[in-house]
Amino acid sequence: MVLDRDFYTQEDVVFIAKHLIGKVLYTRIDDAICSGIIMETEAYAGINDKASHAYANKITKRTQIMYFEGGCAYIYLIYGMYSLFNVVTNKAGTPHAVLIRSILPFEGLEKMKQRRNGNQIGLKDGIGPGRLSKLLGIDYSLSGITLAKKRVENAIWIEDKGIILSENGIRRGKRIGVEYAKEDAELPYRFWIESEKIDLVKKITKPVDEGNSFF
Repeated sequence: MVLDRDFYTQEDVVFIAKHLIGKVLYTRIDDAICSGIIMETEAYAGINDKASHAYANKITKRTQIMYFEGGCAYIYLIYGMYSLFNVVTNKAGTPHAVLIRSILPFEGLEKMKQRRNGNQIGLKDGIGPGRLSKLLGIDYSLSGITLAKKRVENAIWIEDKGIILSENGIRRGKRIGVEYAKEDAELPYRFWIESEKIDLVKKITKPVDEGNSFF
């Protein structure tokens, strides 16, 4: 089931960040469908969060997308080469967002391999927000597109495959690389899976093209 706008417009961005764990991020780019199981997320709580791009109600050409209604992509470029994919949440005017930090590659491995100059894809190759975007073909030029339409209309969307995770299977801690945010750097807004990887992949629905996936 494709996540709809009601999921993204919930008010609690930390809740959304946690419940995106185990969902499956899809792209249809360059005539290829690729996907990965979301394994790590970080919540950014808008104008009151010193780690957020929208802190203190900052609005720029780049960050204005964060003020859109939840259910669109906020993708920005760092170091001039890495596109980082975020999900905009909450109602229009409240600039909440969730950074997707890690995926477990699931479908479209041959296309992912091409995007890595022919290198084989391993289970750990989706760790890191820049690396996962490269595998899935996500580019900052796609910032602002909707995630909440039917999958046949989207370049990027997220599906609920019915994966059920135990509460102690999802770990929680402070975000990475936001020391500039001072006390807000200590907020426990990051969620991730480690030990439940094996159990998780046993529960997921098999992809249509099983020969082009790990599972």
